[in-house]
Amino acid sequence: QAVASKLDLPDDLVGYFSLFLVRQTKDGAFSFVRKLQEFELPYVSVTSLHNPEFQIILRKSYWDSAYDDDVMEHRVGLNLLYAQTVSDIEHGWILVNKEQHRQLKSLQEKVSKKEFIRLAQTLKYYGYLKFDPCVTDFPEKGCHVVVSAGNNELNFQVRLPNEQIKEGSFKVTRMRCWRVTSSVPMSNGPAGSSPGKSEVKLELAFEYLMSKDRLQWVTITSPQAIMLSICLQSMVDELMVKKSGGSIRKMFRRRVNGALRRSDSQQAVKSPPLLDSPDASWEPMAKLSSKLTSVSLRGISHSSSANDVGANDFHGNYAFEGIGDEDL
Repeated sequence: QAVASKLDLPDDLVGYFSLFLVRQTKDGAFSFVRKLQEFELPYVSVTSLHNPEFQIILRKSYWDSAYDDDVMEHRVGLNLLYAQTVSDIEHGWILVNKEQHRQLKSLQEKVSKKEFIRLAQTLKYYGYLKFDPCVTDFPEKGCHVVVSAGNNELNFQVRLPNEQIKEGSFKVTRMRCWRVTSSVPMSNGPAGSSPGKSEVKLELAFEYLMSKDRLQWVTITSPQAIMLSICLQSMVDELMVKKSGGSIRKMFRRRVNGALRRSDSQQAVKSPPLLDSPDASWEPMAKLSSKLTSVSLRGISHSSSANDVGANDFHGNYAFEGIGDEDL
């Protein structure tokens, strides 16, 4: 709110934006560390790290580009959205061919900001957050992947062991649940000795509906796993508000005022969710096929099973939708 006040951003648009802690590299690129919470003091959060590479940036916090219209109604909102779009194109987050680049350059020279954004909305990966290269167990263990979050999905660009690049997407509405886990390597020294500077390994695992009766765990090993989880939850919140016919402006206003409860985004659910409290004795595997038949990664035909995970710390997905054979 303090930043919005300095920028003269209207109160109605404050909730459409959030502050993010990022780490900038020498080549000018930056990676997301996390989204700042409402109770945090941004200055304290960044200065306590004692590293000039860490910075705080302001970005839009919604996923549906239809809400761009709300933001562009006001001069400051338009300028913020325009600056973010230009930055994403310059960093290569939004894919642009030569002809599109020429058109964008022309609009930029004319200072036609709305038209610039309208054209950018038609481009691949507009509105996505791009994460650092990491590792996944899909379609097989040890695959290197670049994950982007946007358009209610996680997009994978996977490098296979044979150096082939495959691309595909996992829709958030087909994720039954997900969880983040952390682990620290065991020390080889004697008991009681200092563990040294062991790095914490973070993993995001989500259970995905691959076909009508087949669920499969997919795991991403990344220092940005928590940020990925936050992205998934905010997508679900946004979907549920839309599904209930609620006002996105009101949801953002409650978020700014610190009053957004999980129930606000789940009010549209008329029946119990598929997953309330995962049970280790749950037995869906009887119907599961051993063959990968409906995976969105094109050209991939095999996947190893994800590691078993416990029943705690799950994020049940209230936006989860079953699919029929006609959807495959």
